[in-house]
Amino acid sequence: MSSLSAQKCEACHADAPKVSDEELAQLITKIPDWVPEVRDGIMQLERVYKFKNFKQAIAFTNKVGDMAEDEGHHPGLLTEWGKVTVTWWSHSIKGLHKNDFICAAKTDDVFNAL
Repeated sequence: MSSLSAQKCEACHADAPKVSDEELAQLITKIPDWVPEVRDGIMQLERVYKFKNFKQAIAFTNKVGDMAEDEGHHPGLLTEWGKVTVTWWSHSIKGLHKNDFICAAKTDDVFNAL
């Protein structure tokens, strides 16, 4: 468990600040398997998790969904045979908030607990 995954998401409103470039550089080191991506002008965090089959992939997807509900913060999830792509960003601010890094770390914990 990383120090990020021990934290709890905070309420994020449309006027919440996005992470700065300096914060991004520091936070991404705590979740090294995640890749910052810009899609439609919105910075997001993405990671692809590999599985032996669809059953394992969907089980992981459901566990990530449970964690997301607990945090009140929800990712993009693409479940395919043998892999799940998880994408975190804060919809309300159209970019990255610390919550996204917290949830990315928690997603890694879900995967590592399998």
